[in-house]
Amino acid sequence: MSRIRICVCGDEGTGKSSLITSLVKDVFVTTKIQPTLPQVTFPPSIGTAENVTTTVVDTSALPQERTNLNKEIRKSNVILLVYSDHYSYERVALFWLPHFRSLGVNVPVVLCANKSDLNSKASTEQVVEDEMLPVMAEFKEIDLCIRTSAREHHNVNEVFFLCQKAVTNPIAPLFDSKESALKPACTAALQRIFYLCDRDQDGFLSDQEIHNFQLKCFGKPLSDTELSDIKSNLESHSPDAVTPSGLTQSGFILLNRLFAEKGRHETVWLILRTFHYTDSLSLHSSFLSPKFDVPPNSSAELSPAGYRFFFDLFLLFDRDNDGGLSPSELSALFAPTPGLPTQWLDAGFPDSTVRNDAGYITLQGWLAQWSMTTFTSPRTTLAYLAYLGFDQSPPPAASKTATPSSTLSTTTTAALTVTKPRKRTQGRRSAAAVSRNVLLAYVLGAPHSGKSSLLDAFLSRPFTPTYHPTIKPRTAVNTVELPGGKQCTLILEELGELEPAILENAAKLQACDALLYAYDGSDADSFGYVAGLRERYALLDGVPALYVALKADRDRANQRGEVQPEEYTAGLGMSKPLHVSVTWGSIGELFVQVAEAALWPQGAPPAGSRFLELGCGPGFYCCQFGERFRDLRVLGIDRSRGQLRRARRNALSRHLQNVTFEESDALRLALDNESVDALLAARLFTILPQREEAMAEMHRVLKTGGR
Repeated sequence: MSRIRICVCGDEGTGKSSLITSLVKDVFVTTKIQPTLPQVTFPPSIGTAENVTTTVVDTSALPQERTNLNKEIRKSNVILLVYSDHYSYERVALFWLPHFRSLGVNVPVVLCANKSDLNSKASTEQVVEDEMLPVMAEFKEIDLCIRTSAREHHNVNEVFFLCQKAVTNPIAPLFDSKESALKPACTAALQRIFYLCDRDQDGFLSDQEIHNFQLKCFGKPLSDTELSDIKSNLESHSPDAVTPSGLTQSGFILLNRLFAEKGRHETVWLILRTFHYTDSLSLHSSFLSPKFDVPPNSSAELSPAGYRFFFDLFLLFDRDNDGGLSPSELSALFAPTPGLPTQWLDAGFPDSTVRNDAGYITLQGWLAQWSMTTFTSPRTTLAYLAYLGFDQSPPPAASKTATPSSTLSTTTTAALTVTKPRKRTQGRRSAAAVSRNVLLAYVLGAPHSGKSSLLDAFLSRPFTPTYHPTIKPRTAVNTVELPGGKQCTLILEELGELEPAILENAAKLQACDALLYAYDGSDADSFGYVAGLRERYALLDGVPALYVALKADRDRANQRGEVQPEEYTAGLGMSKPLHVSVTWGSIGELFVQVAEAALWPQGAPPAGSRFLELGCGPGFYCCQFGERFRDLRVLGIDRSRGQLRRARRNALSRHLQNVTFEESDALRLALDNESVDALLAARLFTILPQREEAMAEMHRVLKTGGR
């Protein structure tokens, strides 16, 4: 909030105008002043550290001024209610506070006992206990109370500072003065902050973690003496607040409760706002859902920073190092969030991804699950990155001019990236190769054709002969290693009873990278179903596809129909169907071909495409690509003559005329600009320190849209 409007209310003669005049003049004015002062505006340089402009409005309690009084009350951000004697004190509870409620205003009230110089015998503590606390207990809208004297200029600046603070740092959402405890929403927010600051997740804030927290929130370090004093103070209130391992969560909550009790709630607010909390103690919507647009025909993926974050998170919470996250470990990991994402629950997580023998999600499955979430719902990933504490801001560093890092943190969008738009033409063939690392394939086929068993095999689940019809869509996600060592994330989705609706939806098909038509090779009627799909849904022609005959371990049946599957696919200009069984160990090759069908919609790189491998070594990947795609021109580069000799022997033994090897420097390639269609550097950066120079040279020779 950049502007605060303070409405000063109270009975006539309580010294409202004198308080305002003393604030403006900085001395008590002995001459007679007008009954109601014009409004006064103070620039941001005077008053609070929140850099706000403050307007103070004087009011009259006379009946004829009631309309103007009500108007000013409704326009205010905070009300300063002044009394000065027994009569005006009684009117606080009998008239003023009920009147505020009748107007429907919901702003904080600061209660001020003015003219303390006329009652010097009573101590401030006695006035607070006898007069103010009973009223505050009855009227919760009173945030703060103070005793002042305009004549003695006692607490004049302070009372208006409290009014500002009641707006910029309200106590009501934080602290229950009656219970002398932080409110549940505040406690929950601070527990999440403790979780995020406990970087090693041992349940304690070490001295270094406290140091990092201090720098993040306040921009300056704690001295050893200050830290020791804080610990001693906490231990005096609760022996369990500090242990040899560090500050406990209860100690962290206690520290903030003491701040609130002592009127230092602006400190608590600074901590909360550093971690993106609003005045209602919810996380800022702009923090949970920052601007992130995915253009048409593009998709969202995790960036290297995003992969690293989720990778480290898995390792941190796999406390028993068994390679899987147990339910208790998952519960601890998702503690600062609303729980598992809704779409995970809808998909039956963790059944949708890779699990170990104990049924716990593995690192591979964990990363694949987040890749799928980012692909299907990037806003869900962004929200959970915020909940879980993704932060790309530089490490805290002590500085005299340091700034709290809430103003320095990088947005969570740094954990995501957007792929290049995919070009798809009408018909089966696409205009260009697809530059994506996450691919979606719909698995289509008749009931009993083996689709569910195929998804189980994709997740390395054992085959079961029991048939369970798929009612609602089911997904399976895993990583696939392609020839050349490149890995991609493949999402297989079985559509269930929503199949007709999805296949008629152009947007759904546009999001899909490939179609896997599956039929039971032992059932004579099975292929007719998938052939009929192409006739019923014209939009399917625009999506890359692959045909597969499942249950190849059984006797093959001739399919009923005008043409057999091999003739049908030949007529489409496609490869003949693959015959596989989920019980075969070679089933993994099918998933590689599904990914390749999505990445190379034309079935292979265009004839004459040029493939370059830097640091090719003995030529393993070059020969693999050259053998798989005979029309591809493959060049391997290496500086080791011994490795090149081995590579040439390997190519010769396979009779590969399209594969050549040259001795060259990866930093100075003897190639023209934009002369390479695809480039691979599988192990180059493990031995080459000049990474930026090498990347620049790779970008120079790679064609626009190359891979």
